[in-house]
Amino acid sequence: MTTITRGTDTLTRDALTVLQPGFPGTTAPDWLLRRLGEGLASVGLFGRNIASPDQLAALTAQLRAERDDVLVAVDEEGGDVTRLEVRTGSSFPGNYALGAVDDVDLTRRVAHELGRRLAECGVNLNWAPSADVNSNPANPVIGVRSFGADPALVARHTDAYVTGLQSAGVAACTKHFPGHGDTAVDSHHALPRIDIPAEALAERELIPFLAAIGAGTKAIMSAHILVPALDPVRPATLSRPILTDLLRRDLGYEGLIVTDGMEMQAVAATYGIERGSVLAIAAGADAICVGGGLQDDATVRRLRDALVTAVRTGELPEERLADAAERVRSLARWVATAPTGTGAPEPDIGLTAARRALHLTGADGFTPLTAPPYVAALTPVANIAVGSETPWGVASELVRLLPGTRTGSFTGENTAPAILAAAGERHIVAVVRDEHRHPWMSSALDALLTARPDTIVVEMGVPQSPPRGTPHIATHGAARVCGRAAAEAITGA
Repeated sequence: MTTITRGTDTLTRDALTVLQPGFPGTTAPDWLLRRLGEGLASVGLFGRNIASPDQLAALTAQLRAERDDVLVAVDEEGGDVTRLEVRTGSSFPGNYALGAVDDVDLTRRVAHELGRRLAECGVNLNWAPSADVNSNPANPVIGVRSFGADPALVARHTDAYVTGLQSAGVAACTKHFPGHGDTAVDSHHALPRIDIPAEALAERELIPFLAAIGAGTKAIMSAHILVPALDPVRPATLSRPILTDLLRRDLGYEGLIVTDGMEMQAVAATYGIERGSVLAIAAGADAICVGGGLQDDATVRRLRDALVTAVRTGELPEERLADAAERVRSLARWVATAPTGTGAPEPDIGLTAARRALHLTGADGFTPLTAPPYVAALTPVANIAVGSETPWGVASELVRLLPGTRTGSFTGENTAPAILAAAGERHIVAVVRDEHRHPWMSSALDALLTARPDTIVVEMGVPQSPPRGTPHIATHGAARVCGRAAAEAITGA
């Protein structure tokens, strides 16, 4: 059982309870274990903390030896954003692929299997799914993390995902409220602004969140975005009109409200993480997510002390902090009693989904490759949510199917001559990601297809540009299983 250290007063315990910090390494540091004994109730895991399922299970057991009701959270969306398989690529194709298939039972089964694997490793809170409607094709941070651009489609798959995940005993945290899909700025770097009327927001962005609430999502994550129609001054994470008036009162949501990472520049650069955390709790948030970039005891102490000081000076009502802490404990009680790992494992469900999501055009007369090709990955800069350490593409799968396959990564203007020189006489497979967002990528493809009209094009992002290539393969995501499905199509496997 959990033992709270004597001398830790109620106010300090509540301040620790609402934090969701990260930490370095694959074992829990002493300072983290000590804070769990003092009242810390949640821990966030990232790719740096996970080496294997066995190691992760040992880590979560270590945390529970100190506090048996600890919430262990992870940012495991599947698809492009994976922490369980950060070094290999995900076994699940991600939201956009699931939306492309548009089979809600498949989405539910994928989410259940992902949840089952998380539960086996001792993770009980997943910062997923993304319920954002990807209405802006230029969005630099959502893209294939969304189920699509149609609110009704996103809503029905959000419902299925929440249902599937929570049926495995893992709490869903639906994000990013009130909707991050119509942004052209990445909130990791700056504050996005969405200038649409409140009526349009209700008819588009809010529809999937209503579905998530109807499905019983245990948590909702706020977005660091400014929506002047709702609050012209503060971003959603710090906005009482958005979190309390809209989400709690108007939409009737009673579960946990979690902030997006407080060290993201949309909040940190303007308010600072200490003041931002105080304002977030005052606005109606219940849990402060921090730890993607900041991962030390000093950060936990700074935020704890900022919250305690805000209560003592009257800036933050003590009852608001106590209410937030109780909502955290309520979720901990739910996951402690929820059935985990129920149902038969479906180890191949992710690959099944990836195969069904594949879309081929220009394949008339195409003969599957039998000789090892040259794979040219036209590589954009990865956004922070995805990260740069997760492999993507089709090269590794083509190496498996066609030993001797060679590959190279290319970025920027005038890359086509380098690709042609490296490929020689080999068949070229050009792999792109969101071609419509990168003019240099389109130029490179133009030059490649002019010189080598038989170039195969694999689009692993949002297939917004007109399809070209013989064939053009849209995978609707860059997960490992998406690459495998594309490689099978290329080789006829």
